[in-house]
Amino acid sequence: MGGSDLNFIVVIPARYGSTRLPAKVLLDIAGKPMIQRVYEQAKKSKASDVIVATDDSRIGSVVEGFGGVACLTAKTHKSGTDRVQEVAKKFGLLEDQIVVNVQGDEPLIPPEAINQVARDVIAKGAQIATLAEVITESTEFHNPNVVKVVLDEEGYALYFSRAPIPWMRTDDLEEQVMLPKTDQIHALKHIGIYAYRVSLLNEYITWDESELEQIEKLEQLRALSHGINIYIGISKRPIPPGVDTEQDLRRVVEVIEKKILVSES
Repeated sequence: MGGSDLNFIVVIPARYGSTRLPAKVLLDIAGKPMIQRVYEQAKKSKASDVIVATDDSRIGSVVEGFGGVACLTAKTHKSGTDRVQEVAKKFGLLEDQIVVNVQGDEPLIPPEAINQVARDVIAKGAQIATLAEVITESTEFHNPNVVKVVLDEEGYALYFSRAPIPWMRTDDLEEQVMLPKTDQIHALKHIGIYAYRVSLLNEYITWDESELEQIEKLEQLRALSHGINIYIGISKRPIPPGVDTEQDLRRVVEVIEKKILVSES
């Protein structure tokens, strides 16, 4: 794509192994593998290049089969960020190059969201930029699979957690299940898309997993534990959930099939 005021590339980490859905990035979604759906969404952004970082040659072959660019990376990486850094190293990316990490199980990721985090790294001078959405359902707020984030006055992350934060301290049991909401504070759901410079990636991989990261199983806590500022942009449009379960897959297939029908009508 290219040809814009932004200068960034997208790297899509895509592991073959998955606890809930083995080889999920290769699962069929309305006639195309999931990884192709993600790749095509990323290509609609203003990224100059899109690269799939995978630990398995089967994924690499599929990506190259639809005309994409794949990079085979080590199977030993503990996080997608580590995998992205290996791509940056193999491709000889400069230290100030901006990279956007798009998850391989997000076939409905809006291109505008990718552009937004890339812009935020520049405009906010952030070391890492990512996104969040306002939580509107209490069940989502209390769901440990939904990662919550709380911000400081400037929009930077104070903490990420699977627990419901901020917790509304009250003795009223009915109020405890309500969403915390004031004029300034809303419950926020973190969206797992990241933008950073290669220099930050090179620093990140030298750090051991933090204890908080190990407890919450959230790799962004490694950066927070080392004093890295993470700017949280509020997404300018709804971000559809990714695919973690069979139910998620059916939902995404239904959405895409409807889009295909509308475009053909």
